[in-house]
Amino acid sequence: MHQKNQNTNNSERGSNTHIPVLLNEVLTLLNPQEKESYLDLTAGYGGHAREVIGRTLQVDRAKITLVDRDQNAVDTLKSEYDDGAEIIHSDFLSASEKLLRQGRRYNIILADLGMSSPHINNASRGFSLQQNGPLDMRMDNRQELTADEIVNNYDQTELEKIIRAYGEEPKAKRIAKLIVENRPLKSTTELATVVSKAWPGHSKSHPATRTFQAIRIAVNGELDQIQRALLIWKGLLAPGGRLGVISFHSLEDRIVKQFFTDYAGDRYDTDLQMVTKGPVVASETEIAHNPRARSAKLRVAVKK
Repeated sequence: MHQKNQNTNNSERGSNTHIPVLLNEVLTLLNPQEKESYLDLTAGYGGHAREVIGRTLQVDRAKITLVDRDQNAVDTLKSEYDDGAEIIHSDFLSASEKLLRQGRRYNIILADLGMSSPHINNASRGFSLQQNGPLDMRMDNRQELTADEIVNNYDQTELEKIIRAYGEEPKAKRIAKLIVENRPLKSTTELATVVSKAWPGHSKSHPATRTFQAIRIAVNGELDQIQRALLIWKGLLAPGGRLGVISFHSLEDRIVKQFFTDYAGDRYDTDLQMVTKGPVVASETEIAHNPRARSAKLRVAVKK
């Protein structure tokens, strides 16, 4: 992905501002208190962080750590929290490993695993199947692997595995074959059009949605990061600290649910305790104002 000019950055920070999902539920369940430390592992444009920090009344900004792998988000966070908060430009796994090595502990940890609206709304990022853009899909434009590499250079078997595993797409074999037969593909709309050939007729959601999800997950290593990071987040919690994770599709939620089952179950040897009995989902009112909240699921646990 090419570096964006200042106008593009301003566009991402302005009209496309990310609306945080399940904000009231996050504030209620994580229950931030005065002077508590806070780690936001996917801080984005500060939607959740702004409200949590406002409730901690945190004068010592050194106890606030905000992480994001996207340069535009990091620039926005630095402009707003340039008074001592720690802002890390990194994927959440690498940042978590670094913080654990430093012996850091936090009262509140939040990870919102969803895509931010600026990612989706900015066609040049290549995430949207509704707008024409390059086959990119990198959350961090410093990495080398792009969607273009996967779409145009991976063999048919590899493509099928990715689309089936990460998209849970029943027509993965057919779609992989179509992609290979129509190479080279240069844009998101070209890819969406080719994939749609596997699903003739009308459908409730775009027929390429699952394929785009799969390729995005593969580009950014999302599921592997979540799997490895959850145990580290447990280690970063101070006693009584709360961990909240918001997932947006079944693959993510399955990993989070299994982690909490393993480490926050009703057994004497667990060091976490569940705050939420099941996933907390958005109200109909929130969904009406922010449709992307429809698939959000929040799970929260506390360190014993």
